[in-house]
Amino acid sequence: MQPFQLPEFYTPYPARLNPNLERARVHTRAWAHEMDMIDVPQHGTVIWTDDDLESHDYALLCAYTHPDCDGETLDLITDWYVWVFYFDDHFVELYKRNPDIKGAQAYLDRLPLFMPVNGVITEEPTNPVEKGLADLWRRTVPAHSLDWRERFAYNTKHLLDESMWELHNISAKRLSNPIEYIEMRRKVGGAPWSANLVEHAVGLEVPARIALSRPVGVLRDTFSDAVHLRNDLFSYEREVLDEGELSNGVLVFEKFLDLPTQDAAEAVNDLLTSRLHQFEHTALTEVPVLLDEHAIDPIGRAAVLGYVKGLQDWQAGGHEWHLRSSRYMNKGTGKPKLGMSAILGSYAKTMPQRLRQFSNVPKIVEPYELPSFDVPFTLTLSPHLDQVREEIITWGREMGIHGEGIWDEAKHRGFDLALCSSGLDPDATPGELFLSACWLTWGTYADDVYPWVFGRLRDLAGLKIQTARLKQCMPLDMVLTVVPANATERGLADLWQKTAAPMSAGFRATFRQTVDDMLDSWVWEVINIQQNRIPDPVDYLEMRRSTFGSELTTSLSRFSHSTTVPPEIWGTRVIQTMERSAMDYCCMLNDVFSYLKEIQYEGEVHNIVRVIENFLGVSQSRAFEVAYALMDARLGQFIRSVDVELPKFFDDMSLDAASRAALTRYSDELKDWIAGIINWHKGTSRYGEDEITTPVNAHLLAGAFNQGPSGIGTSAARITSRT
Repeated sequence: MQPFQLPEFYTPYPARLNPNLERARVHTRAWAHEMDMIDVPQHGTVIWTDDDLESHDYALLCAYTHPDCDGETLDLITDWYVWVFYFDDHFVELYKRNPDIKGAQAYLDRLPLFMPVNGVITEEPTNPVEKGLADLWRRTVPAHSLDWRERFAYNTKHLLDESMWELHNISAKRLSNPIEYIEMRRKVGGAPWSANLVEHAVGLEVPARIALSRPVGVLRDTFSDAVHLRNDLFSYEREVLDEGELSNGVLVFEKFLDLPTQDAAEAVNDLLTSRLHQFEHTALTEVPVLLDEHAIDPIGRAAVLGYVKGLQDWQAGGHEWHLRSSRYMNKGTGKPKLGMSAILGSYAKTMPQRLRQFSNVPKIVEPYELPSFDVPFTLTLSPHLDQVREEIITWGREMGIHGEGIWDEAKHRGFDLALCSSGLDPDATPGELFLSACWLTWGTYADDVYPWVFGRLRDLAGLKIQTARLKQCMPLDMVLTVVPANATERGLADLWQKTAAPMSAGFRATFRQTVDDMLDSWVWEVINIQQNRIPDPVDYLEMRRSTFGSELTTSLSRFSHSTTVPPEIWGTRVIQTMERSAMDYCCMLNDVFSYLKEIQYEGEVHNIVRVIENFLGVSQSRAFEVAYALMDARLGQFIRSVDVELPKFFDDMSLDAASRAALTRYSDELKDWIAGIINWHKGTSRYGEDEITTPVNAHLLAGAFNQGPSGIGTSAARITSRT
């Protein structure tokens, strides 16, 4: 008996079948035998028989997911999928069923030898996985640019390497939390890898200069999440009940939210639907703007449109294959529903969920009490706190922050951002602490300006002009060519000169990118405000790291260790997990403190509690419970990454003493960061009732943003009638 009834899926795209299906079946059957994947024992275990290959029918999967490519391309893509599924089963049988971490790592360490971005393969394969990868790599990469090869190699390596994450979890009997699961499933699940092969099937590459942009990244990530969550629903019985797998979204939801299995499956399906809605929203609203802003030529536009269509085809075809393959739990699903009526019915049934996302209504917040947020880190405050408190007030006055109608000096003092900096960096010199407090002042002020000036006035043109001008205030050559026209511009221009000048050219560019990302995230927030759109929960959590400024803060900490820590270390899973879990804890902390201010008084849509209320359809009190559980999970993950994973990482990477000391110090700085942010939230006036009921000075605001050579905020005077 199946552990649950499969939910009714959102299927907005028609599934079509490639006419070269039979050719691919014949070809890939012969290829799998040639690569020794069929009936050839591996360490005494036969991974696949002919019956296994026939019943799984990967040619059918590829014929459904790539309905328009020619026969030769379909043959190659089918071989890739035979290889990746064989790898998955090969890894399960040899290293997962009886966990062998050391053997698994040695096995994975060899695979990059068979996918060089440049040059030829020189190593001799020793097993079917290596043999198949070498053959496929030679047949695929010569047709592509260096940019595509690098992206494909990166995603293939992640797909292989992060199998260790699953293996470590099984060995430790550890179930991941939902945030970690979604993030890691993208790497180990393979869908970003599949997205690269969509480009190959289309025959056109996404232009390199936009391939790493947010809209293209959202298309890839929402595609990936939907593919993986669908697979989790179909594979729960095989993975969880047969293989003892812990990497399954239904199981994660079941345990984390304390739900019956059927309800957990329905919640996963709701998230799957939400990710597809996000895909559509991005394709329709963000991608056209991206193409125009980057002046993408007709060939590039065709590549992007082909990519979008290819990802849609994959969703439709992947679903159809799951309904038919013997690999998955699909009894009782009946015949696939085809035709326009089925598609329209799918749209209609998920319309309430879609409309709910665009139907935010300010509400009267029910009374709630915050817990103490005790963490096992010692709070230490800088001895220079009182000095810097006065210095940043002077700086704010000089930049004009107190004179534009959003803040006055009393607000600035009450917010006490120097207190936050004092906890974040208790060992800072007076100059370093002043600079840190200025960045917090500027970021907090600008984060208030964006929704007030551009969100509530629906001034999209002014929003774009202001964001572009702010980016001009951060010249990589340190030569300022724009005259700052308001406090936000003056503050950023001043801080850029003080902060970026000592940096190397490479690190300066990296730091600039973190500020750019923060500015772009504020644009994303403003557009959501204009659309009255409560964000998708996954998109919200990932964007929150930028909107909160946490990536800017950590980049400055990284800079202080840049001379001792090799650059490639910062991109590893252990370091990113340590950073992101700390970021997420503090972002959600800010949300629960600011819930009353944002939801009742500002009509905000960017708050984790509000996002949970909307997505799960639960009460305010239940949403707070889930938010606290997520916070606890991320805090626990941070502690585990520092106490357990970091020491092992030092040994695995054979890091020298200086690098170990620097990364240990960095982990201590993140502890200070968490403790300092908690302390600031308890001490600031920013979220108190007196502060949040104080109106903005509309007349000053109108004057401040209705002037200057840029024409910024030409509609800002209208705020007088809206306040």
